[in-house]
Amino acid sequence: MEKVMFQTGDGLELEGLLDKTSGQRGVVIVHPHPLYGGDMVNPVVESLSIVYRRKGYSTLRFNFRGVGNSQGGYDDGVGEQKDILAAIQVLQELGMTTIHLAAYSFGSWVVAKIDSFPKGVEKLVFVSPPLALMPFADTCTLPLLDLVVTGEDDEFAPPNLLESTVKKWNPEGRLEVVDHADHFYFGSFPDLERIVGSIL
Repeated sequence: MEKVMFQTGDGLELEGLLDKTSGQRGVVIVHPHPLYGGDMVNPVVESLSIVYRRKGYSTLRFNFRGVGNSQGGYDDGVGEQKDILAAIQVLQELGMTTIHLAAYSFGSWVVAKIDSFPKGVEKLVFVSPPLALMPFADTCTLPLLDLVVTGEDDEFAPPNLLESTVKKWNPEGRLEVVDHADHFYFGSFPDLERIVGSIL
């Protein structure tokens, strides 16, 4: 794994961690809310990195603008969309032709706000999209969404709320609920990794 720096479309420099394989499959892993301590070394982000790396994907996780050594400041999900698109470009420039976005909590809210994705982005995976906390657009459709995972006891991404919403986002999307897990998945990382690994 190596530390990388890359530029956004609006000229900010962001820091990331890249774990590159020899193949052409990669994933950008997107962290939770910056204002509540979210960053690229969050345990759920780490868990997603582990399972994707195990399946042979190059992984890139990064700090949103204003987090760690990334320049700029929190931008309420607007500038953060540019951060994600810049991270995708990093993988494209490394020759990745199949790219996933795996986003946790706030990260999934930002991904859901992106109007269109660059060529090569084939699949979205959301972990605990915080429907009870943040305003996802009523008209939001996500045809690339393949999997949503939440915890049985997740108060920010409650399963009953997600059940109908995931079908609106993508009728083919799959919702998986981790028994006894809350929003932070402590003690449940093996279950999370098993579920995400099952679609790779």
